[in-house]
Amino acid sequence: MPPRFHTLAITAANHDTADAMVLTFAVPTELADDYAFTPGQYLTLRHKSVDHDIRRSYSICSGPTEPLSVAVKRIPGGKFSELAMGFAEGDELEVMTPEGRFLAPTGGQNNHLLLAAGSGITPMMSIAKTTLENEPDSIVTLCYANRSTDSVMFKEDLENLKDRFMNRFLLTHVMDEEKQDVALFNGRLDQEKLETLATRGLIDPPKYTGIYICGPQPMIEAAAKAMENLGADPSRIKFELFTPPGGLPTASATPSKVVNEKGAKVTITVDGASRSFHLDEGAGMVDAAAKAGLEFPYSCNNGMCATCRCKLVEGDAEMRQNFSLEQWEMNAGFVLACQVRPLSDEVSLDFDAV
Repeated sequence: MPPRFHTLAITAANHDTADAMVLTFAVPTELADDYAFTPGQYLTLRHKSVDHDIRRSYSICSGPTEPLSVAVKRIPGGKFSELAMGFAEGDELEVMTPEGRFLAPTGGQNNHLLLAAGSGITPMMSIAKTTLENEPDSIVTLCYANRSTDSVMFKEDLENLKDRFMNRFLLTHVMDEEKQDVALFNGRLDQEKLETLATRGLIDPPKYTGIYICGPQPMIEAAAKAMENLGADPSRIKFELFTPPGGLPTASATPSKVVNEKGAKVTITVDGASRSFHLDEGAGMVDAAAKAGLEFPYSCNNGMCATCRCKLVEGDAEMRQNFSLEQWEMNAGFVLACQVRPLSDEVSLDFDAV
């Protein structure tokens, strides 16, 4: 079933730091199954008015016994994050059902390494809480990078986890702008730092059942490279990235030399219903569908989150950008609707295909 929005009430809106807000939602009993989540998934929040339709994705930070919550960190000039700082108990938001591929296995015995920077801690909280609470033989190691103590999100929750799981939760704080007593923990969580942590025996990349990385794009790239250099199995390395700095990654599909100057007829199928609209050459799929009064599931609109994953069932097309679909999915005909560029006169996209 395609992801869909429901209106949920905010039951708590608490500042975790000066620039971060934790939003907790009430999920009606009849929607409990729809909002059941796997640690590492995210919610897409939607704020709609006459002037705008803003959607942003935020990772779930809840543990297995906690109410559904996400953390929003203020981004200077960020349209949604600035609004979120003013949300209060009783407000209502449109919240999409959980999505995402940054998933940690549940059950059994695991030994996870979590590498986070800044707000990248959010999905790690859900992974750590679930693993520690549900798997008595599992171990979690977290290396968390921030500028200073004041910017550490979930500081109290992390201390509580240390107290509750002293022998199974290993926490290292790395500070970039605040000196700590141990020099090793000062600076950036970059490739050199991770290699030093491994040399000192604080981490052991080859032994982990899963390595999860979340933060700014340079940190993710450096950490992933360090893990592979240190002997980690690449198949066990996962990362989550919503907003890279600078330009977006290049498309996995080879850009076509054929330009369909007349545009194309696009047919989309969602929940068994099919409707069509015209897409001009160079126009964005999301905007064109909206102008035609149609809507399909999407969030980031830049090829990163895979919320708009669908199957190309008719016609020929390429993707402008792709940072989420794997090669086997593209081989099977799946595309990201927000990035589709038709190469034929007609294309059909099926969101009901799995």
